[in-house]
Amino acid sequence: MIENSMIKPTNRQLEYQGWEFGLFLHFGLRTFYEGYIDFDKRPMSPSAFNPNQLDCEQWIRTAKEAGMEYAVLTAKHHDGFSNWPSKYSSFSVAQSPWKEGKGDVVQEFVNACRKYDVKPGLYYSPFDGSADFYHQDAKSYDDYFVNQITELLGDYGDIDVLWFDGCGSEDHEYDWRRIIGEIRCLQPNILIFNMGDPNFRWVGNEDGIAPIPSWNVTDATEFSILTEQKEALGEDIWLPVECDVQMRANWFYSDSDEHTLKSLDQLMGLYYCSVGRGANMLLNIGPNREGLLPDLDTVQLQAMGKEIRRRFNKPMATIEQCSQSKSGWSYKTDTPHLIDHIVLQEDLTNGEHARSFRINVTTEKTHRSITVYEGKNIGHKTIIRIPAMKVRGVELEIIECEDVPVIRQMAIYYVGETYVSE
Repeated sequence: MIENSMIKPTNRQLEYQGWEFGLFLHFGLRTFYEGYIDFDKRPMSPSAFNPNQLDCEQWIRTAKEAGMEYAVLTAKHHDGFSNWPSKYSSFSVAQSPWKEGKGDVVQEFVNACRKYDVKPGLYYSPFDGSADFYHQDAKSYDDYFVNQITELLGDYGDIDVLWFDGCGSEDHEYDWRRIIGEIRCLQPNILIFNMGDPNFRWVGNEDGIAPIPSWNVTDATEFSILTEQKEALGEDIWLPVECDVQMRANWFYSDSDEHTLKSLDQLMGLYYCSVGRGANMLLNIGPNREGLLPDLDTVQLQAMGKEIRRRFNKPMATIEQCSQSKSGWSYKTDTPHLIDHIVLQEDLTNGEHARSFRINVTTEKTHRSITVYEGKNIGHKTIIRIPAMKVRGVELEIIECEDVPVIRQMAIYYVGETYVSE
């Protein structure tokens, strides 16, 4: 556990944590090669790339309807195919038959994000399987890296997230000082994921599950699924957690994995294990070969958004109906009623101060105070799910803290179990 509660987030980090839920979009040349995997040795040709019904607005409209606040597109994955007409590569949309080589997926994606008020993010793999000089000439590769990043961050307006995937980079040295300097110069407000000079970090798995506790302050990041080695940061810094997870078994679209589509039950469970533990949830859907989100995935994402709204849009009580005490906050009611969820949020502006807490309820019949839950960090958001019980009151009791925690939300719900899970 990090003890230094004096470490504070930037305003941009607080904004990011408030987004909570985003759409990951793995789309590119590999979409058109069934069965190919990361670092596949089989060749691919830009001539296969032809999403003749590409509709980025469909992607982002669906995300917005599901309650997502941001979206991250694979501008370039490990194979090196550029989803924009890069001047520094002969392996891009410019060499494809799509729109006679004049198309630009990144531009259409960013335009759609702006139309629907969704924050645009770009995934860029530092490793590039199409660059034969990647291993032989680190300086030339750094030039290539900077040139492509300059295109992405210089030609498309404000980009909110730059998502660096560490896979493939385990033994490679990048000139991060130079690269990050260019990035921060081009886009001072951009949020960088996990590498170089990160503003938020990877949870360390691709299961969508944040551990308990998930503190916002850390001194190391896990940067690749291919290694358990962590990258030391040299100091304790504020780095909120993001959970990336797939709707299906594959990141990119596949004809053969419909049976792996996650059920609504599982998606909601992952929501509790990510957003409900103070992390952001980045849920991946691979657009199909026509350039559309598949129907099944779209229906499931919309159902998830609807269920999140059903559960959490109408609390029975919020912090405005609670009173503050020396040890926490209390809610009381003259008419006992059922509850099954409590949502807590700490104001993190001046750091994370709550270190452990418990939830006590005042029972219906005997008016006794009984502990029904104990937790560690509250963080940006903690969703507490308990068996349905009828109560006369709910108390948040802070057991351990550094300085004085500021609780900005204590919301009480009775959700029930009325949704259809399939």
